[in-house]
Amino acid sequence: MADQSYLEAARTDGPAEAFAPGLADRIAALEPRARDLLRTLVGMPSGSYEAADVDALGDRLATEWQALGFADAPLPVPGRGCIRRLSRQFPGERGGRILILGHLDTVWSAADSAGWDYAEDGAGMASGPGVGDMKGGLAMAWLAVAGLLENGTGLPSEIAVMLVPDEELGSPGSRAEIEAEAARSRAVLVLEPSRPGGEVVMGRGAVGAMVVTARGRTAHVGVNPEEGISALVPMAALAVEVSALDGASVGVLRSGAARQVVPETAEMHVDLRAPGQEAADALAAAVKALVAAAADANPQVRFDVAGGVTRPAFPPQMGQGLFGLYSAEARALGLEIGAVVTRGGSDGSFGAALGVPTLDGLGPVCFDTCSRRERIVIASLAERATLLAALIAQLASAPDMALA
Repeated sequence: MADQSYLEAARTDGPAEAFAPGLADRIAALEPRARDLLRTLVGMPSGSYEAADVDALGDRLATEWQALGFADAPLPVPGRGCIRRLSRQFPGERGGRILILGHLDTVWSAADSAGWDYAEDGAGMASGPGVGDMKGGLAMAWLAVAGLLENGTGLPSEIAVMLVPDEELGSPGSRAEIEAEAARSRAVLVLEPSRPGGEVVMGRGAVGAMVVTARGRTAHVGVNPEEGISALVPMAALAVEVSALDGASVGVLRSGAARQVVPETAEMHVDLRAPGQEAADALAAAVKALVAAAADANPQVRFDVAGGVTRPAFPPQMGQGLFGLYSAEARALGLEIGAVVTRGGSDGSFGAALGVPTLDGLGPVCFDTCSRRERIVIASLAERATLLAALIAQLASAPDMALA
């Protein structure tokens, strides 16, 4: 679907107002501030491995949320920066605790981001490092809640915002906290970007990450090559075998120090994708079996494997109830929005796997995520903020509604 066809395809005939009267107008009035915030966020590199940068972004966002009356309780993740836990209670309101879940880190380091600035084009698109995944979602969440507060209606008993520093790495240091926060919540609303066709995410497969290392013995290839034991050669063969597994992909293969030296070490990073937990566990076991076979065939090389299934499956039934509410709000605004079940991973899987109703992909409409072509539909910033705010208001109005 071409960039400009999204809004044309999504819009249908329908009333101009959603669930909470005045909400769309309030958010539209705040939208310029959200775009300024987005520009600022995109201009702040926050690569997963650069904790100081991640914390600087967290500090900037905490300031915005504190201005809305939210308390900030940062929690350090060693080597990765802080989880920002922001919350505000609304005494006398109903609807339980709603958790908005996002992440501060991106795949782009400061070096990758150098000279690559936020930009808006004449076709209604905004681009820049992390603009969709997920700085657009971070700005959109602020816009949604700011509009909801200004409107003064449809507030649940508590809104919590959790922003983690290591999502792009699989959230190894944040998982337990995400699960704890989700378990305390009635619903989890996740800020990953919407799909290029405008769809949100109602379910996800399981995701895994494994690192295989090999160690041989170094030697000079022109002096005493017979003394060397290459770690690269058997690892390269192993990479071919692992890549042949359905759902496994080798994303990194590195080895060697110099062309004239027998490579002593080799390292392979494997991505795992499976539709469910059982299939993911079987895939991880298959990778381990191939590593064991490589070790047997190359007794002079030491092989080690770490990792496994890092994100559980997100059962679609945990997203169905929330999507029903969300899509009804969209139709009230004259939009027709679909939902997908994807093999892509996110932190939304953690709560969903525990049985907490979860809806994902609620951020702005994004194209070419995690590439230098990444861009969002600017108009979807206010559009998706309105829908997120309306969904929260709907949940507040129906505290006893079953969501899963």
